[in-house]
Amino acid sequence: MALMDFIKKQFIDVIQWTEDGDGTLAWRFPMSGMEIQNGGQLVVRESQMAVFVNEGKVADVFGPGTHKLTTQTLPVLTYLKNWDKLFESPFKSDVYFFSTRQQIDQKWGTPQPITIRDKDFGAVRIRAFGNYAFRITDPKLFHTEISGTRETYSVSDVDGQLRGLVMQNISTAIAASGIPFLDLAANQMEFAKALSAQLEPEMAKLGLKMESMTVQSVSLPEELQKILDQKIGMGMVGNDMGKFMQYQTAQAIPKFAEGGGGGGGVAGDAMGLGAGVALGQVLAQNLQAGLQAQPAAAAAVAVGLKPDDIIATLEKLGDLKAKGILTAEEFDAKKAELLKKLA
Repeated sequence: MALMDFIKKQFIDVIQWTEDGDGTLAWRFPMSGMEIQNGGQLVVRESQMAVFVNEGKVADVFGPGTHKLTTQTLPVLTYLKNWDKLFESPFKSDVYFFSTRQQIDQKWGTPQPITIRDKDFGAVRIRAFGNYAFRITDPKLFHTEISGTRETYSVSDVDGQLRGLVMQNISTAIAASGIPFLDLAANQMEFAKALSAQLEPEMAKLGLKMESMTVQSVSLPEELQKILDQKIGMGMVGNDMGKFMQYQTAQAIPKFAEGGGGGGGVAGDAMGLGAGVALGQVLAQNLQAGLQAQPAAAAAVAVGLKPDDIIATLEKLGDLKAKGILTAEEFDAKKAELLKKLA
């Protein structure tokens, strides 16, 4: 009777998995009551690993290649299965395959602005977006910690957890990068490196490895974006007072056009932008100097300044310094140049 039962059994000679390209990370081989023939073959392709699980415990892990399943290749199970007995069931355990290839173009982003702390501006709120790629490097750990006994486990199943890890580590990554807040948008590669480094140990706890991380955009609050734009503009003109006034005049022209060319509001806009000069003849002279880019024209503008205009300009420059738009060195240089005009 035992012999007939043995003959009726179905045995598996080859165990293998061909990925279907749907983002599957883990797949359980369908046993359906069948047993693995002693001496059968396990085929593990490149970008795969296989895990044998016996009675809930991982028995062995196999990398790419063709493996003959015997007591020599699975010594852990020798004392459990008594494979030396002719009619003893050779093997009946769960077999899981894991994809170890890169899972690319995984999106991450901040659905809502997140608050971070900056040394210059205190608490600020930003939004950031990008993508990343990861792979399974420790299938045993991934099986015990994440995928478990499910028939299949896909990228979409772990996506929410990984997005959460990114969000959780953004603030720490920005602090560790040492990048000033206003420079984040211009240093996205450094930001991405810092974020990836911060995530590596967290991913390793899940049996995963972060292969690449990109930051595609960083959105600053509107008021800080304006300060950044002004800082960039000032960086372009440097310590040249003539160019500084040309820059401020160019900033004032759109305001002047919107106001119809008259009224105290126009002058207020110009002063608010730090132009610090009277509109009219000085405005025309500055515009001409900017178009011609001649040192002589810039000097003519400076001569046209009145003492009151110079004092007003100094006050506005002081405001720009207080807001962090001008550095102390830039302020001192422009102050010295204006004071020479008073002398």
